[in-house]
Amino acid sequence: MKPKDSYKAIGMMSGTSLDGLDIACCYFTKKGKWKFEIQSAKTIKYNKAWRSKLSDAHLLSAEDLLALDIEFGNFMGTCCWDFVQKNKIRNVDMVVSHGHTVFHQLQRGFTFQLGSGPAIHAVTALPVVHDFRSLDVALGGQGAPLVPIGDRLLFGEYDACLNLGGIANLSMEKNKKRIAFDISYANMGLNYLAQKRGKEFDRGGKLAAKGEKDWNLLKNLETVYKVLHRARPSLGREGFELNIVPLLNNESIPLENRMLTFCQSIVNEIHHSLPQRKSSYSVLTTGGGTLNPVLIQLLQEKLMDIANVVIPSRQVIEFKEALIFAFLGVLRIRGEVNVLKSVTHASRDSCSGVVTN
Repeated sequence: MKPKDSYKAIGMMSGTSLDGLDIACCYFTKKGKWKFEIQSAKTIKYNKAWRSKLSDAHLLSAEDLLALDIEFGNFMGTCCWDFVQKNKIRNVDMVVSHGHTVFHQLQRGFTFQLGSGPAIHAVTALPVVHDFRSLDVALGGQGAPLVPIGDRLLFGEYDACLNLGGIANLSMEKNKKRIAFDISYANMGLNYLAQKRGKEFDRGGKLAAKGEKDWNLLKNLETVYKVLHRARPSLGREGFELNIVPLLNNESIPLENRMLTFCQSIVNEIHHSLPQRKSSYSVLTTGGGTLNPVLIQLLQEKLMDIANVVIPSRQVIEFKEALIFAFLGVLRIRGEVNVLKSVTHASRDSCSGVVTN
């Protein structure tokens, strides 16, 4: 596709918190600087069957995982096409899919995002850009985070960008280079606890609001993260199940106390990750955790002396990642860098993503 000044791309994102499939129709224009508009967006909530399939995908045999890859790709393609039809979207340049991460095992040199690109293309008959992580991992990188190039080019007016998704991560400029890293587990832990009460998530922070901090649990969580501070690796499901779940399963601590303590742990790790400097700076905060008032209040209190926590529109809060993956697809089609070695620690920057058309 020959580079042009404007693109209409549909971004699709399925996060580790299993909230649902985010779909956003985004319009990008370049006149000097990139600008964006989210024209329409929707989250397709997963039913119990899909939540179960996605959460247990890592337990499948190779054959069953490949079959699920096609099935989920067909599901994504159908959701995307329904979204296009219902919103009467025309002149789509591409569909861009992050997929759903099942494996992220860097020590073994691979990462895998479920949701076949060819299957999405077969349903939509639109060009599809997918698999953004594998090339970076092959180049010795972490394969994550990928959002920082979008933070730099679309949200550069903020000093830092914080995402409170399944995993909390941070992106900012340092010495004229973009740096970014995963901070801690966030909604993955909060949702895990909420499910013990039969809830998908802690709506409005109601469970956390009833809790009290458990200092022993907080210290144990801090001990887990101390190891991560040295390397700042990208975080995945494997580490959550190994290191965090046993702590959250401590039934001797009331669930509400575990919920509030985990919120405090997230906030403490964010504070630890931000530069401690005298002048206050702006931190754009997005992701599902931004809708948890207890978490945000704790965050504002903790960062009061060093940062201004900026809460954008709800549309940006909920669909920023889908927006940026749509943008990554645009950069891929243009043949421009969309994965930064300063972020992933790969041997070089890359123009990543597989194009199926």
